[in-house]
Amino acid sequence: MDGPREWLETVVVPRTHDIGGFEVRRALPSAQRRMVGPFIFWDQMGPGELPPGQGLDVRPHPHIGLATVTYLFEGEILHRDSVGSVQAIRPGAVNWMTAGRGIAHSERSSDETRRSGQRVFGIQSWMALPKTHEEADPGFVHLPAEALPVLEGEGKRVRVIAGAAFGERSPLKTFTETLYVDAQLNPGARLPVPAEVEERALYVAAGAVIINGDRFEAGQLLVLRPGDAITVEAETAARVLVLGGEPMDGPRHIWWNFVSSSKDRIEAAKADWKAGRFDAVPGETEFIPLPEEKKPDVVAKEP
Repeated sequence: MDGPREWLETVVVPRTHDIGGFEVRRALPSAQRRMVGPFIFWDQMGPGELPPGQGLDVRPHPHIGLATVTYLFEGEILHRDSVGSVQAIRPGAVNWMTAGRGIAHSERSSDETRRSGQRVFGIQSWMALPKTHEEADPGFVHLPAEALPVLEGEGKRVRVIAGAAFGERSPLKTFTETLYVDAQLNPGARLPVPAEVEERALYVAAGAVIINGDRFEAGQLLVLRPGDAITVEAETAARVLVLGGEPMDGPRHIWWNFVSSSKDRIEAAKADWKAGRFDAVPGETEFIPLPEEKKPDVVAKEP
């Protein structure tokens, strides 16, 4: 891209992290953009190969003030949490875990996939909760792939994960108006981006796309200007996620796995995890200890 475009607010190139031998790319939060609608955290997991005998092992860890959304393109992850949920998530399905006042969970490979090995590729995102629901009861919802609306035709296959798009609405209940769409595009296919929500972004998960004459490759988060009519054209076979929603009701602080409108609430959560006051995850004996002290980062609404 030669320079800024009026329709494009910013481009975020994710930072790369390692979570126990498995690579993730983190697009949110970033220096360029902290939140898009309720989305306050965005990780691309993989694509990566887990050979036979190895697996994904994210030990129990806590959350407050957010909802986690796990969505896979390939592979399987076994979720366990402190409200007693045990659920394997597979491609096209969605796991929505409300942390609210506090929850702990683990994400691992099942015994079967650990024996056989597998390829894992997907998106882990967090949505900040509105102030009225930051202390909601923790909970968990799983929707299988067949429960989510899918539209096919004109060289594309589009699944509506959350919110409403293209005349369809996901059955997933969210706390604020949210847009989350998974679009698989054949070369030359065109995808108009819904403009009904105020804050929108595109994440190119695979392939390359053309927007208003500019080319974008996989691994970029494109934050769009509100209201503009945007159409994505696939240069190659591509996979694009559309995400966003209404602006949050004020800034958020984020520290480790905790999100809150209150710094004091984050301090209390840190003390609770360190003292073992979070409910345990049944069947788990390990946990991730509280990281060394660091100041919380303010995650503010963008101007």
